[in-house]
Amino acid sequence: MQSLSPKLKNKAKDILRNKIAYNPMEGKALTASLKGYYSVRLSYQDRILYRIEKDKCIVLIIRARTHYGE
Repeated sequence: MQSLSPKLKNKAKDILRNKIAYNPMEGKALTASLKGYYSVRLSYQDRILYRIEKDKCIVLIIRARTHYGE
């Protein structure tokens, strides 16, 4: 598993603090096997993937490859 670059780490912190913390429903609602999760773009290939459980917002950062290739 690769870690995020310092630039992406700072961008992720900014998104978490200024977007998801204020309105977790603002992300894109996902479907199919990821139903119940939301996604916010971090970079061309990376997304912040999270779910909301009652009064808690659980955040996972994953790498999502595009269907266009690498």
